Amino acid sequence: MKDDFGKIRTFALVAHAGAGKTSLGEAMLFTSGSTTRLNKVDQGNSVLDFEPEEVKRKITISTSFYTFEWNKHTFNLIDTPGDFNFIAETQTALHGADGIIVLVDAVDGVKVQTEKVWEIADALEHPRFVFVSKIDRERADFQQTVEDIQSNFGDVCVPFLIPIGSGEDFKGVVDILHQKAFVYSEDETGKFETTDVPDELVDQVEQYREQIIERVAEADDELLEKYLEGEELTPEEIETGIKQAVVNHKLVPIACGSGVANKGIAQFLDMIQKYFPSPSDRGSRKGKDFDGNEIERKPLPDEPFSALVIKTLSDPYAGRLTIMRIFSGTLSPDSTVFNANKKVKERFGNLLILQGKAQKSIEQAGPGAIVAVAKLKETVTGDTLCDEKNPIIFEMLPLPPVVYSLAVEPKSRGDEEKIFSSLARLMEEDVALKLERNDETKEMILSGMGEIHIEATVDKLQRKFGVEVNLRLPKVPYKETVKGKARVQGKYKKQTGGRGQYGDCWIELEPLPRGEGFQFVDKIVGGVIPKQFIPAVEKGIVEAAQEGILAGYPVVDFKVELVDGSYHSVDSSELAFKIAGSMAFKKAAAEAKPTLLEPIMYMEITVPDDCMGDVIGDLNGRRGKVLGMESKGKKQIIKAHVPLAEVLRYAPDLRSMTAGRGMFVMKFDHYEEVPAQLQEKIIEESRAEKEGK
Repeated sequence: MKDDFGKIRTFALVAHAGAGKTSLGEAMLFTSGSTTRLNKVDQGNSVLDFEPEEVKRKITISTSFYTFEWNKHTFNLIDTPGDFNFIAETQTALHGADGIIVLVDAVDGVKVQTEKVWEIADALEHPRFVFVSKIDRERADFQQTVEDIQSNFGDVCVPFLIPIGSGEDFKGVVDILHQKAFVYSEDETGKFETTDVPDELVDQVEQYREQIIERVAEADDELLEKYLEGEELTPEEIETGIKQAVVNHKLVPIACGSGVANKGIAQFLDMIQKYFPSPSDRGSRKGKDFDGNEIERKPLPDEPFSALVIKTLSDPYAGRLTIMRIFSGTLSPDSTVFNANKKVKERFGNLLILQGKAQKSIEQAGPGAIVAVAKLKETVTGDTLCDEKNPIIFEMLPLPPVVYSLAVEPKSRGDEEKIFSSLARLMEEDVALKLERNDETKEMILSGMGEIHIEATVDKLQRKFGVEVNLRLPKVPYKETVKGKARVQGKYKKQTGGRGQYGDCWIELEPLPRGEGFQFVDKIVGGVIPKQFIPAVEKGIVEAAQEGILAGYPVVDFKVELVDGSYHSVDSSELAFKIAGSMAFKKAAAEAKPTLLEPIMYMEITVPDDCMGDVIGDLNGRRGKVLGMESKGKKQIIKAHVPLAEVLRYAPDLRSMTAGRGMFVMKFDHYEEVPAQLQEKIIEESRAEKEGK
């Protein structure tokens, strides 16, 4: 294992949706001989996008893993989602990689999701490669794409492979360092011939080669001295220097090709083998002990075992499959590991590597490996598994907050509990999902990163657990209050032969400041209402206040003083005074200028400078109040108060306004009175719904 240790490459493919990540992954598997044909996303036979929801939408929704061999090296490929709806899935998976391969479309250039994933890679200190994809497409422009990459991510990005031709004329690639050309056959077999660099590319090759050597020299003082003195760097010095520069973020190699046409893939795999960091190149991983002190684990097979769980798969029949990245030590089948987060031991049987949806048993795994074990009881995504005598906890980056919520209701009556339990299983798989019951609106609220995220979850809910649900926008939890004062009598008198019912109370109702709730003051003197009946009056008021008189919403922020009343020595009872209190409250609320209140949210919206005017104009149209702005790099953070009713669909709206470049966080702040012109519409809708029921 020690001998093979430097021959492990664990990398994640990341990009904006549609850039061709999965197609590149499929071409890698075919070129390496891991698959017998070039599978394609459009044909629905991809071994990486195998979930029915992915086949249906033709996008990656769930991270997939494939361990394969190339030139006697072990490659662990992590194929991540590119759509923002699944950014949390991508972020979680990146904790398991030693670096990332960022795809940039040769037609569309750098897009939003690419920038976001680059930021995550910065936070994780990941080395990176760039692969310019779709060179065979019409309007593909490699040179312009390189300029776009460099303007977004800096001139540390330098081409190592450049294309011969583009669009329909794309024939192959040139290796800059070794100054060789590889011309591919017209079919998709991946066969090529090695030739001299075409004359029209000689100057460009020389220019890029000089840039690579400059970057390598700048990353190492000894090499820089040699370079400045005009000495040639040896091929060994260049190769070692590239790897060091990549690990130290001083160099980002750019390659190119087409996954769908299967051109340039073999040369790119060679690049990964030569220059992409092994686990030992990445060095020790930092974690914390139980006291919060920083400790680290070296990526060596004889270190204490440590691993981070980067994904959980939940199957109603096969149970739970836990996927982890090993950082140190060695793992064997039929072992016991220690979950440092839960402080429990977990035992498992088979040790597996993943090849798409297929699994293969192995006898041992060490640092750099991505492995799976079945049926761990307590362990979930984000937990650290380790040696009990040498505990360590690896922390994950905080997940982005959920931005979109829908109410979930069963299609079949009585399925509520089944929905809760099934969604709980899916939440083991998908750390970005949130489920809660809103006590005020009595709804189940499912929250995620966007419409597609929630729709895909509902598809999976039906496929895996046979539960069908309806989705709709959540109800707004309006409230009611009063603006004026009222003094009224509530009198309940009933005689039906034998003992009757009698309760009589006078109350004074007045508003309280916003957020003060409800106050009850007993001002009865002289025993006009016996003490044992006074709590019943309060109870009647509290129950009546649960449904206001305008639209049936709870009444808040009011004070009631019980000032007078009368009783009957035989017929008075707690029930009679409770009904009298309820009657008094309803009458008083109607006289005390009732009004509707709506929840106001505090929002922080991060947008590019050029979108700021549109976003602020849109907020004004949503009855928002902009509180202020602050700059953050090339972006602006807009802070605002906006009524919840106006931002139930804000996630897709902001995405379309900013071409996917905007993001926001939102939390409840306070309640405010609904403008008079809108109150009537809300009241009518509420009454219509009650009549419908």
